[in-house]
Amino acid sequence: MVGLSIKQFLPRTLFGRSLVILVTPVVLIQIITSFVFFDRHWSKMTTRLAFAVSGELAVITAVLNEGGDNERMQRIVDYAADYLDLYADYRPAQKLPDQKISSSVQIWEGVVADKLSRELNAQIAEDFVIHTDFSEKTIEVFIQLERGMLVVTFPQRRLFSSSGYVFLLWMIGASFLLLVIAIMFMRNQIRPIRKLAVAADRFGKGRDTPFFKPEGAREVRQAGNAFLDMRTRIERQVSQRTDMLAGVSHDLRTPLTRMKLQIEMLPESADRDGMREDIQDMERMIHGYIDFVRGDGDEEFENIELAGLFEKLAAALKRQDVEVALDVEEGAALIVRPLAFERALNNLLTNASKYAEGIWVTAHRDGEKIQIQIDDDGPGVPEDQYEEVFKPFTRVDTSRNAETGGIGLGLPIALDIVHSHGGKMWLEKSERGGLSVVVRMPI
Repeated sequence: MVGLSIKQFLPRTLFGRSLVILVTPVVLIQIITSFVFFDRHWSKMTTRLAFAVSGELAVITAVLNEGGDNERMQRIVDYAADYLDLYADYRPAQKLPDQKISSSVQIWEGVVADKLSRELNAQIAEDFVIHTDFSEKTIEVFIQLERGMLVVTFPQRRLFSSSGYVFLLWMIGASFLLLVIAIMFMRNQIRPIRKLAVAADRFGKGRDTPFFKPEGAREVRQAGNAFLDMRTRIERQVSQRTDMLAGVSHDLRTPLTRMKLQIEMLPESADRDGMREDIQDMERMIHGYIDFVRGDGDEEFENIELAGLFEKLAAALKRQDVEVALDVEEGAALIVRPLAFERALNNLLTNASKYAEGIWVTAHRDGEKIQIQIDDDGPGVPEDQYEEVFKPFTRVDTSRNAETGGIGLGLPIALDIVHSHGGKMWLEKSERGGLSVVVRMPI
């Protein structure tokens, strides 16, 4: 559960996760460095400065409490101003203000005043009040003497070092600069990976990738070169398969044509009719094999409206006395190879028309996809055979009798075409009682 909760907050992209990997150590180092700096350096240095100032104030207080002539006391005050940067003012018969420590809401002032208060408590016995005003860069200490009040004013630099400000500015500035550099660097490193993903996606959908060139880090270029080699091998294999089947088709059709001519010259008989049917079956099987292996060929991609395409296919089935109910979202369109995609949908509709009395087609947008669903009220297919029927030459005889014809290539051809466009296709049990074929295509 903990692992899952952490994953929910992680970025989804490689760029975002790379930045997290870069930024997290920097932030942790800054936190640790800041703690060490303020705890070990700045805090101790402020304590030592407060100790020195408190000692000087203790000396002045002790001398003034001893008394003496006014000239001697004034000379001590002048020495403190000249050599210690402490500006003292003795006010006879005055009392301390009520507030012990007075400072603004700034953190620095509170810390400095607190440390000075601790040192004064340790070094002098008299009561005192501290006023800090960093806006004016001064600190005032009111000390209650035996015969009056001593007011000592001194600059903030006697207690406070600006190294804390400088440290924070350098740390934030350097971190921001490093973050900018890291973002620029990571964008340049991610761009080749994104191009490779786009090229692989286009190739998976059967589209050309003429402008892809491996670039970036060595590992990314290696992956790009592997993709190009794979694309070349696949294209060569498909081309060889298509050429081979074209040759086989030509070689088989020639003797079949001669056999058809010879059969026509024979007298009418049951054997002649049987031979004619055998030749027609052979021709039909050859066409099916070629349709299965030829793929999409060199057909260009086009933007097609699904409503018009389904109306065309439904009209063709209506001429065969098959009714198709259409529910296609207006404006739904796909960029596909039109003839190949039409062949896939026609295979699905024809397949349903052989075994069902009613066909229902729905098509609607679902996010970045378009979902097409073809339902029928036929006998359906056992659920354990949903994957098997997509294998070439597979027919489920338990639910589809052999009199309907076919060689078991309708669904495999449709699946191959859908996959070549980057889509998915699967079977479900239909609410109409038969089989439901679901096709999801990227827009």
